[in-house]
Amino acid sequence: MKALFLTNEYPPYVYGGAGVHVDYLSRELAKLMPIEVRCFGDQKWTEGNLSVRGFELDAEAFTCPKPLRSVFGAVRRCTDFNTADIDATLVHCHTWYSHFGGILAKMNYGVPLVITVHSLEPLRPWKREQLEGGYDFSAWVEKTALEMADAVIAVSAQTRADIDRFFKVRPERLHVIHNGIDLDEYRRTDATGALTKYGIEKPFVLFVGRITRQKGIIHLVRAIEHMTPGFQIVLCAGAPDTPEIGREMKEAVEKVKARHGGVIWIDEMVDKKTVRELYSNAAVFCCPSIYEPFGIINLEAMACETAVVATAVGGIKEVVVDSETGFLVPIDQMNESPFEPREPEKFARDLAARVNQLMADPALREKFGRAGRKRAEQKFGWPAIALETKALYEKLLGPR
Repeated sequence: MKALFLTNEYPPYVYGGAGVHVDYLSRELAKLMPIEVRCFGDQKWTEGNLSVRGFELDAEAFTCPKPLRSVFGAVRRCTDFNTADIDATLVHCHTWYSHFGGILAKMNYGVPLVITVHSLEPLRPWKREQLEGGYDFSAWVEKTALEMADAVIAVSAQTRADIDRFFKVRPERLHVIHNGIDLDEYRRTDATGALTKYGIEKPFVLFVGRITRQKGIIHLVRAIEHMTPGFQIVLCAGAPDTPEIGREMKEAVEKVKARHGGVIWIDEMVDKKTVRELYSNAAVFCCPSIYEPFGIINLEAMACETAVVATAVGGIKEVVVDSETGFLVPIDQMNESPFEPREPEKFARDLAARVNQLMADPALREKFGRAGRKRAEQKFGWPAIALETKALYEKLLGPR
């Protein structure tokens, strides 16, 4: 049995939770079976059971509108994934960027198709800002791939419910296997080099994530106006989805800095060592996402023994236990698609209130931090997740 992973992100080119997932799952599964990864990039290496090959893209001749270049680039690389001979017994796709490659592999090579759902296009309407008409294609290819897949893995029970709501996937083909955490890599550290580098002083509230509608960063920036003075707010946020949201973020940060001192914006995607130091030294980690199928960043913070304030959406509710490992903040979302809170000012105030409560209570923060680490250890280790995934592969291939 050999699995072929098709993915957009793979180290060193990782910018989101899906890339983190593929990185750790592929390495853990490779301890049990042969794994080949085909990804976007220039990677090329083999180590034991794990081989990785990147596929580059020459877009010099593209004259289509800029938002469509990533869409047609994905289609071209998905085709290239398949023109290189496939000898795997099944193909496992991650994110819509790779789904067309999975469709081609299933139809042309006759191998079963497995898809892990890290997010769903019907619940990300803001992606039209980034892709324009390409959003209609991404939604189509996602629907087509999910409905023809031999197995669909949801990273949370909420995501499974969303798949069931939007797509015609047979119940016996739909499974839940949670995201995970490397408990040796993500643990509390006393190192403070990152704090010195960026001028950060304790205590501080931390955000880590991309600048995208999904992560709710703009709402957190607005919430800062309602936070009690006397502590810093560190926004570790880079890689804006579009120039427009990048400018919106810049304007919002400049506005709040004028009213509330102590805002530090790290406008880049930092390395793992730096982010571990930030998690470990933060008093509170805040995740204001308006859509989150799982929310691995909360799990990373919990593994570093940091109390969490997060929105009560999607898979976050399966990671953060309200009043035990942190606080969950309800969000009254507009319509069925989570795009904006119906009452953004109330949402901002509610976020700030929970942050203020924890910042005023060091003992409670410490209690939540210990409980968060314990929950991460008990529920979300990668070895168990790899075993679940391998068992699903075996079940899928058994009758064949």
